[in-house]
Amino acid sequence: MKPIRFIAMTTTLARYYQAGGADANGQTPEVFTSDGDGVPCRHCLQNVRAGEKYLVLSHRPFPAPQPYAETGPIFLHADACERHAETAELPEMFNENSDYILRGYSRQDRIVYGTGGVIKTDGIADRAEELLARDDIAYVHMRSARNNCFQCRIELA
Repeated sequence: MKPIRFIAMTTTLARYYQAGGADANGQTPEVFTSDGDGVPCRHCLQNVRAGEKYLVLSHRPFPAPQPYAETGPIFLHADACERHAETAELPEMFNENSDYILRGYSRQDRIVYGTGGVIKTDGIADRAEELLARDDIAYVHMRSARNNCFQCRIELA
């Protein structure tokens, strides 16, 4: 199988939100202080440490609104953080949960039906590679198995 890469939110978009830019709902991101538990930043792909400020905002990880362009809440460091490198290795932060939803999308940014499922964390890379080997799948979203929140994008390297 071909190698994959885990892709965090772009720095350009993170800095826009961190500067107070409107989220996918047209609202200013809300600011909170982390208690150190369960606040995963979608830019650095690390948990926001206790005492650090973070943003809660509505994010649509698609290029344009359309019926399949899910919008939902995410967390982001309130202050600038370094973007997680695009790598074939599952970012360490994701090992804190036992499973995630993986779902394939077409080149038209539509869900490819029958591709979504809850996958054990140690099987994410294999399932993503399997999905991305298909001609009808351009990329995969990794989402929370509990709340369906967007975590990161997965593509072929």
